Amino acid sequence: MPTKIDLKELRVAITGGTSGLGLALVRLLVGRGARVVFVARTVRAVKQIANETGAVGIVGDVGHKNDIYPIATQITGHLGGLDALINNASALGPTPLALLADTECEELEQALRVNLLGPFRLTKALFGALAASARGGRGAAVVNISSDAAVNAYSGWGAYGASKAALRHLTAIWAKEAEAEGVAFLSIDPGDMDTPLHALAVPDADPTTLLRPEEAAAEIVRSLLAALPSQAARPVAVHP
Repeated sequence: MPTKIDLKELRVAITGGTSGLGLALVRLLVGRGARVVFVARTVRAVKQIANETGAVGIVGDVGHKNDIYPIATQITGHLGGLDALINNASALGPTPLALLADTECEELEQALRVNLLGPFRLTKALFGALAASARGGRGAAVVNISSDAAVNAYSGWGAYGASKAALRHLTAIWAKEAEAEGVAFLSIDPGDMDTPLHALAVPDADPTTLLRPEEAAAEIVRSLLAALPSQAARPVAVHP
């Protein structure tokens, strides 16, 4: 008899929510009863996943500065506030992967816009809503999806690794600065997963050796709940 936590009061926003880990997070959280808004760039995919899951879909690109405040406004408008933001959307930079000497400046800029500046801008735009949730006793958390490429130097992964390393350190600094506001910041490396992004980076990888996005999503949700005192204190509902 599996045990599931009822998350019907939890308000979550997820970027990159139409494929891979982001989609797995949307499905898991909606399945647990959370109120979920997800963001992605493609209109057709956003509509499809919204219809499939019942989550609210927003069309936008976190790598575009002018999209940030419209995205943030829609998130808080649909949810009436925000308890958790999961910055999951990612960009590799050059594809196929390239050595730094062969990486165009524009390709590095793309990785930085999506993997670093996007999460920074969106978190900044939503920080007031998160702090209000924390003050109200609900707890609040930001989860930034990292990678082992943020700490290990892999040939060909320069743009991606550098941007994720910067995001990882940004998360650590923001965690210190946000303590007084009660907003938790987590940097989580989900490991190598069988996702479209990984397939784009390593086309020859054997999918059977990779983690399923659903497994990684479950671990991330467990870490998120541990960072939310109001959720940790909730009773566990057992479903057959």
